[in-house]
Amino acid sequence: MFEIRIHSRGGQGGVTAARLLALAAIHDGKYATAAPFYGAERRGAPIVSFVRIDETPIRVYSQIKKPDMVVVLDASVMDVVDVLQGLKSGGKVLINSQQKKEFAGYAFCNVDLTGIALREKLVVSGSPILNTPVIGALAKMGIVSVDSAKKAIREMFTDERNVKVAEAAYQELIV
Repeated sequence: MFEIRIHSRGGQGGVTAARLLALAAIHDGKYATAAPFYGAERRGAPIVSFVRIDETPIRVYSQIKKPDMVVVLDASVMDVVDVLQGLKSGGKVLINSQQKKEFAGYAFCNVDLTGIALREKLVVSGSPILNTPVIGALAKMGIVSVDSAKKAIREMFTDERNVKVAEAAYQELIV
């Protein structure tokens, strides 16, 4: 089983990103679950979501304490949350950032998801939407196929800009 923990802030699309990723994995013929974890948070508060992907049915529906991968949609969350806590040795890290960040012992990638969303004017209430571009970046990392990522996005959103930002993130991510 491959387990992913997504760190974001309320309103950025982290919960929806988890749902999109699970849906894309299902389109790839795998089993997947997505679960958010938050209380009475408001827009801007740290949020965490979890995704499990496997070749066999998944019978666990809980928080992920020892993920194989961590996704950070807002690097400022790292100032208040230890996003690497429990990350398995050799685990993967994907961060939305213009600047390259590295963490010893982990496979690291970064891409400017915010810049991609802003270029396409994919913004809600003044905040760039990061859920669809991150699915493109995760496809580039081999977590799901790019075709399944696009299919999942089109099932959830009618605005083709969502597919366009996913494609841009796929192209811009250097693995």
